[in-house]
Amino acid sequence: MHRLAFLLALLLLAAARPATAQPALAPLAPAKAIAGASQEDWSKRWWRWALSFEDDESPVADPDGRFCSLGQSGPVWFLAGTYGTARAIRSCRVPAGKTLFFPLINYVTFEPDDQDESCSSLKRRAAALTPAPTALVLEVNGKRFNGLAEHRQATRRCFHITEDDDTLAAGNGFYVALGPLKKGRYTLNFGGILPELSQAVTYTLDVE
Repeated sequence: MHRLAFLLALLLLAAARPATAQPALAPLAPAKAIAGASQEDWSKRWWRWALSFEDDESPVADPDGRFCSLGQSGPVWFLAGTYGTARAIRSCRVPAGKTLFFPLINYVTFEPDDQDESCSSLKRRAAALTPAPTALVLEVNGKRFNGLAEHRQATRRCFHITEDDDTLAAGNGFYVALGPLKKGRYTLNFGGILPELSQAVTYTLDVE
């Protein structure tokens, strides 16, 4: 099956469930700051969070949402994508008042081991890995959103994944912020297709 058709079929299948009364929620503008930080900065923090776990407790490799709450703090709650093209269907509980932040699809580049690479080179590589996507999908409680290409967040200044590691990194991709969350149940379907990566993710969030 064509990758675009595959992604859309998965997302539509996941959304095919009885309608219930659910809170309305729409993406924040990509230039809107969250808790005093830009969404570009939150994309760096997302990478630090996503790469801070061992494989057996990684929210990115999470089969069902059991690791959703790990490493969460402050006003923003991160959701994970997937490794490779794995399909993910997850459920978790989220405190009310949090703002969700997650990638529709993204990449990060690092300096090679024991070699220096300039920040400009890292940013060029990250941009080359995230060209105009074949598809970007975001559906919240059955409502599909457009204009998602505007949500690209590209690293302007390279960053370190951890404080004790001087390896430089650069990120690029498409991220969405939703919130702050009111109490209720939210069903999110999101994903995208790039030449070297595709992902399709469903979250059912019980916000309490």
